[in-house]
Amino acid sequence: MSTKLKAALLGASGYTGADLLRLGVLHPQLEFTALTANTHAGKPLGAVFPHLDGLGLPQLQQTDDMNWDEFDVVFCGLPHATSQAIIAEIVENHDRPRIIDMSADYRLRDPDSYQKWYGNKHIAPHLQQKAAYGLSEHYRDEIKEARIIACPGCYPTAALLALIPLAKAKVVDAADIVIDAKSGVSGAGRGLKQNTLFAEAGESLSPYAVASHRHSAELDQEISLAAGQDVVVGFTPHLIPMSRGELVTCHLKLAEGHTATDVRERLKASYDNEPFVQILEDGVFPSTNMVRGSNLCKINVFEDRIPGRVIVIATLDNLVKGSAGQAIQNFNIAFGLEETTGLQQVALFP
Repeated sequence: MSTKLKAALLGASGYTGADLLRLGVLHPQLEFTALTANTHAGKPLGAVFPHLDGLGLPQLQQTDDMNWDEFDVVFCGLPHATSQAIIAEIVENHDRPRIIDMSADYRLRDPDSYQKWYGNKHIAPHLQQKAAYGLSEHYRDEIKEARIIACPGCYPTAALLALIPLAKAKVVDAADIVIDAKSGVSGAGRGLKQNTLFAEAGESLSPYAVASHRHSAELDQEISLAAGQDVVVGFTPHLIPMSRGELVTCHLKLAEGHTATDVRERLKASYDNEPFVQILEDGVFPSTNMVRGSNLCKINVFEDRIPGRVIVIATLDNLVKGSAGQAIQNFNIAFGLEETTGLQQVALFP
């Protein structure tokens, strides 16, 4: 493909929007021709994100000023509820562009589940049939055809990459899954919140949304599909005092007759040919500094000291593989490009 595809980014003043641009400006087939940030409309991007100054990107503008027919793809980095209305307007009234949504608005297949977890009724549930759940490694065929690609949340991306192959193969008991998850403060967004102030979050590790985090709905949905049974997952997120990075520790009960070796072999068989998912060598502990700034997810398996149980640990960068990087990976899949295009950054260390 010689001609660049024209892209718009809605919500360019957020952390995920910034990382999408950081990655996307070097993508050989992608050209950002419009960026929106309603509260910063009229400003150059460098006034909001100095590290993105001087890249020739367009000035920020209002979403209402967009001409959707000008774009091949729209990346949506807006909050939930805001996204669904704009996406519905585009899809119902325009033959193009395709939508890659980084919000939660089209992730849940059941509109009632969306209302339960997000507190408001979905205004366009009929469009769910046009949406694919954008977990790249597991839904490529759906992503290739979908008008709307709903990128998973960061926690579900890490946990589901670790768990879907195991649930499908029935090497673990899907009814007994406990996920202990930790993420850097960028996962909470760029808005002013007391718990993410430096004096509050620095030198402090704290749980939040205990037994009520919205990403639980995605975890239940996708693991239930993989396992072929209704599943409710134990999931507790924690805020850790660093900017980016995520690590999930999954405590699992082995299915009868299976071992930790079976778990490792199933994961290796699932991901041996995947460019962005790596099963580490036996005994190597995943850590966030292995993946920082990259589109990688690294996983390993450990036999628990409790007989009949296993521990699976996965790590990724919440802003890259957990959001913006996965969005570009899905863009590549959707438009028939080499999947690794624009995503071959080596992890940053230290």
